[in-house]
Formats: sequence, C-alpha cells, structure tokens
Amino acid sequence: MAATAHATQVVAARKAASMIRGGGFVRSFEFKQRLRICNAYPHDASLDIYHDGKSLTGDVPMSYKQCRDFGTPLREGDKLDFKNADSMVGTFAISELPSSDAILLLIIYQHDAQTTAASFKSHVFAATSSAQVAVVDVHKGKTQAIAKIVDSAPSGNGTISEELRFDSVVAVNPGRFDIRLESKDGKVLATRELVVVNRESYTIIRTGVESETGKSYPDDLIIYPRTSPGALKSGAESRFVGMAAMVASVLASVAALA
Repeated sequence: MAATAHATQVVAARKAASMIRGGGFVRSFEFKQRLRICNAYPHDASLDIYHDGKSLTGDVPMSYKQCRDFGTPLREGDKLDFKNADSMVGTFAISELPSSDAILLLIIYQHDAQTTAASFKSHVFAATSSAQVAVVDVHKGKTQAIAKIVDSAPSGNGTISEELRFDSVVAVNPGRFDIRLESKDGKVLATRELVVVNRESYTIIRTGVESETGKSYPDDLIIYPRTSPGALKSGAESRFVGMAAMVASVLASVAALA
C-alpha cells in the first residue's frame, strides 16, 4: 500500500441477498447484520465516520481504542469514510456482503511506523451458538509480544493460561478471564478482563505504534464488547482443561482479515 494519508481497501465476502422467484414475484431475504467498527488508529483526535456521505458517529466521534456497533443497512458498493478533524484518513469500500446473519467487523489502524497512512482489517462473524473471539495484532514497531488467556478464578492447581495466536479466531467457553499481553521476555505490557458468554462475538486487538516520525503510543489491548460478569449463569465460569477443551479453533484463521 502506498504511504499516503488516504487508504482505500475492499472487502469481499459472499453475495448479500438471495432472491426467490415464484408466481411472478421476487422476494429478497432479510438478514440481521451489524457493522462493528474498532478504532485502533493511534491519534489524539477522534474519528468521524461517514456512510455514503451521511454521518454514522454524529456528535460523538470515535476516540482511539474505542469500538462501536452500528445498525445501518449496508449494500454492495457502499463506502465508509474516516475523517480526522476534516482531514480524510481512509476509505473502506464494500464489494460484497455475506448471505447470512452476521457481525461485520472492521478495524482501522496505522499502516506502518514511518507514516500516518491508514489501513484496514475485516472479518465476518457468522451466527453460532458458542462464543467466538478474534485475536488481531495491528501494533506497529519492533517490539514482539504474545497474548495469553488466563483463568481469573484459578482452581486448586493454580493459575492456568494458554497462548492466543494472533490473526486467528477461536471458540472460548463461558467464563471470566484475564487477557495478558506479554513481551518475549515475559514482561506484562497490558492486562484486560474478558467475560465470555455464549452466542457473543468478541474482538481482542493489540494496538500501539513505535513511531519513527511522530508521537508513539504504547502497547495496549482493546477488548470488545465488554460483557458484565453478572451475565454469567451460576456455575458457568469454566476452568482450563487444556487447549482442546478451552480454546478450540473454529474458523480457518483470519487470513480472512483482509
């Protein structure tokens, strides 16, 4: 991608709507689809987002490390413009949409440590009965790090943790956990709580930038949505029983994160 302040990318999934023809009538299926945008673009100014020229964020622009759901209907060919103090940051164009109920995740982040150019990653969460967690790394810089999921209510065997592979989607049992971002030498860079309930789609994002030309932003984690611990049913908090039972891969990976 060219190092410019205006980035354009296109997401391709599957066709948006199926048509049924019969008796001379044409009817389109209506799918429940939500647009979920996460602002991982490190900047002191918030982002204004426009859908085909109409403001999505209104009087409340999205600050850095904030995510938000939008119920606005989307169509093939629609464009989402991201502006920062009236300056264009990036444009995301939608070529196709899934033919199912889904959450459409879109992450805006800084393309590299040398410029302020923006880039995007996207993923489609299909509706499932279990919880899905997308783990994404958009940090820019030389620091290497790993993410771990830690049982925040350990059993008599002590605290148990598992590494979460970046750019993957995993299934996690309901429960209350800590997500830790650690450097290669074991230093904890950030910790955030993750409360998991079934049928929800979660996103964990490593963000930050070690800028070579401007302001740097430290390593941090974005977790969305933030479920209340009160949403857990009695006895639903799970313990680690090994990677196969606790964290199982469900979608081929987010090489799909375009």
